[in-house]
Amino acid sequence: MHLSMVPMRNNFLNAAFFFVCLLASIIQAKGQTKEELRASLKQATERLAFHPDSVELRLEKASFNMLLEQYNYAKEEYDYLLQRNPNLFAAHFFRAYANEKMGRYSFARIDYEQAIMLQPDHFEAKLGLAILLNKMKHYTEAMDRINQLLQQYPEKAEAYATRAGFEKEREYWELALYDFTIATQLDPNNKDYHINRLELLYRLNQQSEIPAEEKALRSLGIPKPAIDQIKEQAKHRRS
Repeated sequence: MHLSMVPMRNNFLNAAFFFVCLLASIIQAKGQTKEELRASLKQATERLAFHPDSVELRLEKASFNMLLEQYNYAKEEYDYLLQRNPNLFAAHFFRAYANEKMGRYSFARIDYEQAIMLQPDHFEAKLGLAILLNKMKHYTEAMDRINQLLQQYPEKAEAYATRAGFEKEREYWELALYDFTIATQLDPNNKDYHINRLELLYRLNQQSEIPAEEKALRSLGIPKPAIDQIKEQAKHRRS
């Protein structure tokens, strides 16, 4: 079994991961194929032609653009909305992601900060900003942001996993293990969190905790050969 079947990926460090989930839930398109999404986009565009001032329809069309990775088209819709209503939270929030995907990090940051000004307690906007700052290599500020977020939302597994991802990137293995442990306790069915925790247990040679974590992964549907590959990969990284 190839390791790509259970990659040790940091989805929680990828803004795309939660944005796509949010977009899909907004337009109820999570199960649609690319062809179906294009058909839905065509229908949304046709409806918008009859109601060009509809905020809801324009956001819906932009959501399909985003899911089809047509980021510039989506940005144009958000630009249109923000020209008419500079305080529209959703347009700032999703335009931040479109800008990030196009490599316009400074503009993405501005949109996140505007979104947070409009909704100071919005978890996803604050998380998105922390991830973006880390991507921009503003490491101290990114860590400060995620620490503040955890003070505000100590029950959010995504925040602990994101901080663990930051720590893992910097090779703070013990700190990353601590945060992944909490993340798995808060969200015990998240395979990514368990995979990363197991890899760190192997790396740190914490033999007493490894069997329970392997058992947790098997109960989540990860087969033994894949778990063995995680172990081998951790060995190579440790050596």
